[in-house]
Amino acid sequence: MQFLVDMNLDVRVAEALRQQGHDAKHLRDEGLQRLPNGEIFRKAIDEKRVIVTCDLDFGEITALSRGAVASIVLLRLRHARFDHVMSRLNAVLPATSSDLARGAIVIVEDDRHRVRELPIGSP
Repeated sequence: MQFLVDMNLDVRVAEALRQQGHDAKHLRDEGLQRLPNGEIFRKAIDEKRVIVTCDLDFGEITALSRGAVASIVLLRLRHARFDHVMSRLNAVLPATSSDLARGAIVIVEDDRHRVRELPIGSP
């Protein structure tokens, strides 16, 4: 799977995903620390990447995207420490990879996860 890791997460998240065999980039890898969220969303669409973020704005951007689809893993964790983030990703990604491939927002919480298919509002 291809991931684009947002600036609000440790660069080690992208490194760990790469070690697991994924194609993962952190925005810092490309010097894009200040890229606006709308452009991050467009980059993910263009590169067919799943955005991994803690930023709630991506849910709104997706809802207003008028059919443009970039899957999102939205982390809603009490602590965004690297080890906790990776523990939750390791638990959730295998169960949701087909959803993300089709187009989905996967909301990851400390003790559960939810999947919302894209586009939002589809039957």
